[in-house]
Amino acid sequence: MADLNALAEAIIKGKAPVARQLTEEALAEGVAPQTVLNEGLIAGMNVVGQKFKANEYYVPEVLIAARAMQQSMQVLKPKLAETGAEPIGKVVIGTVQGDLHDIGKNLVAMMLEGAGFEIIDLGVDVKPEDFVKAALDAGAQIVGMSALLTTTMPAMETTINQFKEQGVRDKVKIMIGGAPVTQEFANRIGADGYSPDAASAVDLAKALIAA
Repeated sequence: MADLNALAEAIIKGKAPVARQLTEEALAEGVAPQTVLNEGLIAGMNVVGQKFKANEYYVPEVLIAARAMQQSMQVLKPKLAETGAEPIGKVVIGTVQGDLHDIGKNLVAMMLEGAGFEIIDLGVDVKPEDFVKAALDAGAQIVGMSALLTTTMPAMETTINQFKEQGVRDKVKIMIGGAPVTQEFANRIGADGYSPDAASAVDLAKALIAA
C-alpha cells in the first residue's frame, strides 16, 4: 500500500529521487492525485515550514526540500490536471523592476506551490504593467512582489498604483516581501500583506484567499 507518510518524510528530508519514486508508486496503486498532494506533498512542506519558523531549518534545507517537492509535482501535475483538481488559489509572483535578486522569491514560489497554489512566476526585473497583465490574464487572486534593494522598494508602490490606475486594484490581494521590506512599509504603500519569510508567506497567502 502506498505510504504517503514516507513521501512526506522524503520531502522533509529533501530526498528528491525517493519523493519522485514514492509519488509514482502511489499513483500506480490508484491513490487519487489530490490525496497524494494533500497527504504527501503538502503535509511534508507544512512540516518544513514549521521547522523553518522554529529555526530548525534554514534556507538551504528548505530549498532542498522544495526541490524534492518539485520532483513529485512533475509527476503529479499532469494527473491533477486530468482530474480537474483546482488549486487553492493562483499567485502571480515576481521581483520588482530594477531588481535581479530571486532566491527569496523562488523560495516563496516553491513553498506556495507546495501548499497547493498555482504559481505564475514572472522572474526578475518585472515592470508594473506586466504584473497587472499577468494577474488579469491568469485570473490570479494574489500578486506577490519581492525586492532585495532599498532602491527598488519604490517599484512596489508604483506597481500598486498601476493596479489602481487600471481600475483593478480590488481584483487582487497584493503581498510583499524581501530583506529591506517591513510591515510599516507595506501599510504605507497600501499592500494587503507583508511576510518576513517564505513559511509565513504561505500562511499570509492562505489568509488573503480566505478573507
